[in-house]
Amino acid sequence: MHYQALLADGLAPSVATLAAEVERKLPELIESTVRQIRAEMPVYRDARFVSPAELRNSVRANLEYVMRTLRGSDVPDLAQARATGRARALQGAPLPELLRAYRIGLTEVWHRFVELTAHRQDPAALVAATSAIWALIDDLAEALTTAYRDTMAEVMVAHQNRRSALVEALFAGGAATEGTLWDIARVLDLSLDGTFVVVAAETPRLGQEPLPQIELRLRALHHASAWRLTPDLQVGVVSLRDPSASKAIVELVRENPVGRVGMSPVFTGLGNTARALHLARVALSSLAPGTPELVQFTESPLAGLVASAPEASVQLAHHVLQPILDLPGDDRNVLLLTLRAWFDCQGSTKLTSERMFCHPNTIRHRLKRITEELGRSLTDPADITELGAALRALNLFPEAAHLPAPR
Repeated sequence: MHYQALLADGLAPSVATLAAEVERKLPELIESTVRQIRAEMPVYRDARFVSPAELRNSVRANLEYVMRTLRGSDVPDLAQARATGRARALQGAPLPELLRAYRIGLTEVWHRFVELTAHRQDPAALVAATSAIWALIDDLAEALTTAYRDTMAEVMVAHQNRRSALVEALFAGGAATEGTLWDIARVLDLSLDGTFVVVAAETPRLGQEPLPQIELRLRALHHASAWRLTPDLQVGVVSLRDPSASKAIVELVRENPVGRVGMSPVFTGLGNTARALHLARVALSSLAPGTPELVQFTESPLAGLVASAPEASVQLAHHVLQPILDLPGDDRNVLLLTLRAWFDCQGSTKLTSERMFCHPNTIRHRLKRITEELGRSLTDPADITELGAALRALNLFPEAAHLPAPR
């Protein structure tokens, strides 16, 4: 039963009488309560969150309110409990310990009531006082808990907003000074001079994380990380225990890919995060749209170069492949597919024929036609390099095949 409901039912006059007698020894009650709290609770004994003076002032304010309320000279007002809950939340004190301190204080009051009623042999007064005290404890605990949790929610939102701003600054780069980087490293729990990788994952739809709970999953592997979600990407910087740990990150991210994921090379120094994000995005762009796969920038430098310069890459594709792109649809598609398969099969006519389910002589005929159309050789390293880059560009930007040649 809450104290307000108890009042509505009628509070026994004996409770007010007992409260008035206990209140005469309030200084002694305050000191005994403080001693009990400090004796039983290390967080208060060590002044981890509250100084001895603050603890005494808080005990005094709360016990004065309790005695006034039990005497009936004060309407139930839970403002002090709410203020205590908010203050302790801001100080970072744990809620269970806070509630325990309240119970200790109210139990001390109850012990005084027990002593008085035992001396007078008045069990009815003790029953009434006990009901009043525990109803009041319920109200105080509820008010304190609500204020504490509301304040912690505010603190968490403020912390998350600051964290998000610092993550944004980290990925933006450029303006970060050494002092700012130190602050970012401290708040994000990252080493300023540590070893990192950056991951960029394509979002399947607006507001949906492609790598759900990735920060918690990385923490389970003892890797700190910081992430942010944008309309098109979820990006994060991951701290590595050592450079070889990037393999474990790759395996974790590859478990359930829902779209394209790019990863930067391993790098040192938090100040290089913005550059690493660019490389992770380039690696992501090197994958064909709709490909649920991860690629690390170091795995395909050529693809990375192509993806990092879209306009120049499209121009290269047209410059090298224009004669085939100008052919009728069927001819163009067959020759481009054959050329791609030949590159994928490391220039093996036999493997290319097996992949395309046709005779090796058919592949040789098509390759001969490709060299004639393009005026390039499939044995000249320079021509092969340009053809490979052009195919990469066409794969990354397929719409370029249907656009007019750049001028």
